Amino acid sequence: MRDYPHKIPLLSRKWGLIVAALACAIRPTSAIIWVYVGILELFFTCDRLRFIILEVVPIGGLVLGLSCLLDRLMYGSWVIVPLNFLKFNFLSSGGDYYGTHKWHWYFSQGFPVMLFTFLPFAIAGSIKSKYWKLSGLIAWVLILYSVLGHKEFRFVLPVLPIALIFSGYALSVMARPDSPHVKRKGSSKSHTKWPSKVGFAVIFLLATNIPMAIYMNLVHQRGTEDVMIYLSKEARNEKVKSILFLMPCHATPYYSTLHHHLPMRFLDCTPSEEKEIPDESDRFMFDPVGFASELAKNWSLPSHIVLFESEERLLKDFLIAHSFREIRRFFHAHFKVDRDLQASVVIYALKD
Repeated sequence: MRDYPHKIPLLSRKWGLIVAALACAIRPTSAIIWVYVGILELFFTCDRLRFIILEVVPIGGLVLGLSCLLDRLMYGSWVIVPLNFLKFNFLSSGGDYYGTHKWHWYFSQGFPVMLFTFLPFAIAGSIKSKYWKLSGLIAWVLILYSVLGHKEFRFVLPVLPIALIFSGYALSVMARPDSPHVKRKGSSKSHTKWPSKVGFAVIFLLATNIPMAIYMNLVHQRGTEDVMIYLSKEARNEKVKSILFLMPCHATPYYSTLHHHLPMRFLDCTPSEEKEIPDESDRFMFDPVGFASELAKNWSLPSHIVLFESEERLLKDFLIAHSFREIRRFFHAHFKVDRDLQASVVIYALKD
């Protein structure tokens, strides 16, 4: 695995540019990765003018034009979505509305947590492979996203597979500690020794990752999905008329799991241009009883209300007073530093 420049066939490069342009049109943040790839190609290619004038500009302009035309048909006016995306997320730091982390979060917490025990193998593989283009891509993505205040694991997911490739390379090097081109005397002895080292590494990775995978997939934060599965079954039996979610916005899979055309409402968290004005989700978390009392003045009474146990303790009297009763409780296991343990997701329904 070596990092030598090579010439890419023109047809392959054009298809690559088409894929890159479509990816950026669908998700503008894809440009972070593709700009890096484009800069490398521009640096190593011999026909830079052809690359820019006859390939990048025509293909990029065509895809951007088609994207703007489609948005024109959908919005009814000319809208350049990538430009608006850039203004909101990068130029005005609109994403900070949803929370911020320290600049070093991706390096000190975010990416190490994603790699977990694969981290030392990924670092070793990156160094041993000397494939600096891919190593540089990981660093490029982490550095650029570190500039933004709002950070999430999902933002850097595209480079996670690359880091895992480096982990695999490190394991392969452990399996053949000597140069693959040199066969020393007594190699049969080394052949009988290396499996123990690789075997230990594999056992270590399995022992640390399988329990974590089981917990994260079957236990952690499962309540918000279980509650929607339950409501979907109840809706199929025509026992659900409408649902109100008194919890932070986007806490459940919502219609993607319900699969029924029923009126549902969750608390709004749309960013306001005036940052000091709290949204519905924030107002509810600050004062659950006051917010619910104000909401009840104008609501169309829902048949079901879903909320976390931490807020249910405060709203229990309110719910009983409005003729609701608890019907199900689902384990959630979501620890919060700034709030009580949200141990369960609770469903209240109107009394028959």
